[in-house]
Amino acid sequence: MNIEEIRAYCLSKPLATEDFPFDESTLVFRVHQKIFACIDFEDTDWFCLKCDPDYAIELRDRYSSIKGAWHWNKKYWNQIAQNGDVSDGLFRSLIDHSYEEVLKKLPRRLREDVLLVTRASDEEQMHTNNL
Repeated sequence: MNIEEIRAYCLSKPLATEDFPFDESTLVFRVHQKIFACIDFEDTDWFCLKCDPDYAIELRDRYSSIKGAWHWNKKYWNQIAQNGDVSDGLFRSLIDHSYEEVLKKLPRRLREDVLLVTRASDEEQMHTNNL
């Protein structure tokens, strides 16, 4: 996946936002102010995603292009080489996993906000498909 595809996919997540909290080149993606993904425009070869600790180790053992994320807590964060041995499908799956990891740590009220947006989007999609 290229950087434009990654950005579009991250922003397609319900209530996802983007900003530059650290400097002018480090773009992060958040849900309810919690970061689930990060890319640095000065080194776009790597993309950082949150991950379940056991799954993070499994991924690093299986894929040479997945490593503990530099400048992030390596227990919970992986960095993925964009031009490595990770397919686009797996890349999307890892973005989904990262987003879900952040969601499950949010207070219930905030998780419910995401569910409401998701349901509304699903209903709109069904309505559009029925036209």
